[in-house]
Amino acid sequence: MEIEVANLDAYYGKHKVLSDLSFSLEKGKLMCVLGPNGVGKSTLFQCILGLKKQHAGTIYIEGVELETLDIRQRAKRIAFIPQSHQPVFSYKVKDVVLMSTESTLCGMKGPGKQQMEMTLEAMERVGISHLAERKYTQISGGERQLVMIARALAQQAKVLIMDEPTSNLDYGNQVRIMEQIRRLVEGGYTILQSCHQPDQAFLYADEILVLWEGGVLIQGPPKEVLTEKLIQKIYGVDVEIKSFHQDQIRVCIPSHLHKN
Repeated sequence: MEIEVANLDAYYGKHKVLSDLSFSLEKGKLMCVLGPNGVGKSTLFQCILGLKKQHAGTIYIEGVELETLDIRQRAKRIAFIPQSHQPVFSYKVKDVVLMSTESTLCGMKGPGKQQMEMTLEAMERVGISHLAERKYTQISGGERQLVMIARALAQQAKVLIMDEPTSNLDYGNQVRIMEQIRRLVEGGYTILQSCHQPDQAFLYADEILVLWEGGVLIQGPPKEVLTEKLIQKIYGVDVEIKSFHQDQIRVCIPSHLHKN
């Protein structure tokens, strides 16, 4: 297994957020983590990334226990893509991506030819080479999210953690980002991603993991486990799941709830 979490408990002070949470994800798969706000998705990611110390349980990445790895070793195995955000510093796009190659350097040595080649290759892979000299503050939200993905690829890690990578993006950019994520999975990357859109899970994910009351409610292929009843339970809304051509599935608002 590429990611394996066993009996994970996580706390904020005395408040227990995650309780005895266990799951695993195979190499080269995309897992979408679903659940209402506050259920612990971000806390789970912080634990996997080694950012949250107040937890118990065991986490394995590529078969190696997370606690045995130092920061540089973790960076070679796991990369993080945050939610879309507003940048503060006006670095060039290529420099934003280049910063992630630090884990490949020795000692105090600065980035060189190898790191720049890794940067340009990552940018080309996600189709943003033409943005290399642009200011990161002067590109669109969708383009910035592709920069964050390129930055993770340049880090050379094969496990990617994505926290709602399409949040605050318009529909077109959501599709472009998800198609890029799917291509990465098909290229051998393992991706754990949180999202609030069941449609994305149906269309792109190999597995879903539903969190509920601090634990795992259900895990499995989306077309097998993501039902109307389940969506109603976790989000508190009535929906209909409909099949369309080419075996595509959509989550729809029931017709009786449409505005006249």
